[in-house]
Amino acid sequence: MVNQDELKKSKKRALRKEGGKYLTRLRKDAGLTQRELAEKIGLEYYTFISQVESGQGRLQASLYESAATAFGIEPKEFVKNMLMYYEPDTYDALFRRSGGQKDGAQKQVK
Repeated sequence: MVNQDELKKSKKRALRKEGGKYLTRLRKDAGLTQRELAEKIGLEYYTFISQVESGQGRLQASLYESAATAFGIEPKEFVKNMLMYYEPDTYDALFRRSGGQKDGAQKQVK
């Protein structure tokens, strides 16, 4: 029998790896090396970018805005995507209704 906590951890690891792929694609699309990205977002060590892109680490929320600027995308879009990869429960609470549907209209409270 599969332990539910282990299953949840496994899904989170998989999402973090997907998030790393997303960041790699954005960095390459922006024409940046890992070192250049690290400099643009204020990191001392570019090796941290490698760790994040491989799913071993996680980009800190305090760096989201500078990363979005470095990638040339809207910060709101970037933060939403990062939530999906790093905080899936929060993402679902904010952007999905019960039943897994995207939230287009708020539920009415009686």
